[in-house]
Amino acid sequence: MASSNITGISEFLLMGFSEKTKFQPLIFGLFLCIYLITVFGNLLIILAVSSNSHLHTPMYFFLSNLSFVDICFISTTIPKMLWNIQTQSKVITYEGCITQLYFFTLFAVLDIFLLTMMAYDRFVAICHPLHYMVIMSLQLCGLLVLVSWIISVLHSLLESIMLSQLSFCTVLEIPHFFCELNLLIQLASSDTFLNKVVMYFIPLFLAGGSLIGILYSYSKIVSSIWGISSVQGKYKAFSTCASHLSVVFLFYCTGIGVYLSTAATHSSHSSAAVSVMYTVVTPMLNPFIYCLRNRDLKKALKVLFGKESIKESIALGLKKCP
Repeated sequence: MASSNITGISEFLLMGFSEKTKFQPLIFGLFLCIYLITVFGNLLIILAVSSNSHLHTPMYFFLSNLSFVDICFISTTIPKMLWNIQTQSKVITYEGCITQLYFFTLFAVLDIFLLTMMAYDRFVAICHPLHYMVIMSLQLCGLLVLVSWIISVLHSLLESIMLSQLSFCTVLEIPHFFCELNLLIQLASSDTFLNKVVMYFIPLFLAGGSLIGILYSYSKIVSSIWGISSVQGKYKAFSTCASHLSVVFLFYCTGIGVYLSTAATHSSHSSAAVSVMYTVVTPMLNPFIYCLRNRDLKKALKVLFGKESIKESIALGLKKCP
């Protein structure tokens, strides 16, 4: 491996979605709106959970962590893309590219772990309701999140270090709107066999193991719900899982779709367009899914904006009136 090749590469070019100048303002406006909606929506969930003592439960603890991770996840890619469009530049430095890849991988893996923990939380709540508070203690929830961070940091560090050891001969074009690991490995001029093994095996192990855990949890949940005699009881039990199940379905289906499409097609712009689904659209839709389907969260948001407290004050005043 020639060291001159490693030091010779100083920057990459992020080609984005379209090279036509007339489409750039439209792309800029669209992704700026998506980014602001995502950040604002997830911040609302974090504020609602932190400000309402009734939501200081394991389920909402994991949800607020997921919202924080989603903000960080989308912030690793979109701001740089918007900056490049605004400055009419496609350049990202070699160090910036490695850094972006590190944080992108970190928050993607954290998303997977948090979705798995939320599935386990629902499993304990429905299948073992009497022991829920004992099993899902504050110490266990904190430990699960801490272990997830440690594993995610180590995995991202491994991917980044291995990529930094590859050699690139010249300024290279990345047919994407961010530094995607698979594309960077394809552009390398040195041997990438070990990188490909790590790139496919570890994410497959993490995502596959997570998916198996989620499917097992929901198989037990479905069997428990099926045993409930009343229709109202079945609906109430399932409604607590509906939001999480929707997010899991959206995240995994879009993620699997991206990798299948990447393997099936070599079209650069189509690959970038498909990647938008799980890197941009999923973090944006998560707050809508949870806010629209969760009664407690909607009530907490009303309290946050003062609407609920005003109504309660009016109701109390009417009761005091003779």
